[in-house]
Amino acid sequence: MSMRLVEDTSDDTYVLDILDITLTPALPWLGRQVRWEMSGRLKETVDLTRVTCNVIMKFGPVKMLDRSYRLPDLLARIGARLPGDPRLPAGPWQQTWTLRIPETVPVARHRIRLRARTGTGKNFLALDIPVDFSCKFRPVAATCGGSSRVLHSTRRR
Repeated sequence: MSMRLVEDTSDDTYVLDILDITLTPALPWLGRQVRWEMSGRLKETVDLTRVTCNVIMKFGPVKMLDRSYRLPDLLARIGARLPGDPRLPAGPWQQTWTLRIPETVPVARHRIRLRARTGTGKNFLALDIPVDFSCKFRPVAATCGGSSRVLHSTRRR
């Protein structure tokens, strides 16, 4: 998988102010694990079990997926779970998930649009993720190592 940037398209009205997103390895492959680390600041208390995520995945102009999930269900679908207490107070926030990218994802360039809302209906986060799954996993250590900080924010600070 090649990833240019994870773009934070939220603005100051969003509950989560994302500071950093790091992927390890920097170039994950279909069917393999990737570690997603995200840090930020919550502007108010949030129950992550009640966060609803709308995921849209496109291949060119074709919409391959348009579905809403509760955050714990979305994480479970990709082999992760919410660690610790899911009811978080306002303040610094950090989450780490070990995800497994499904082998069933078509080999192609995709655009993933992730929008999430809190249980009270407030905007939680907004990410645009362009990914290129141009081939499946090949065990070449040199292409799969390291980590990469991939956050790009369009937010005016």
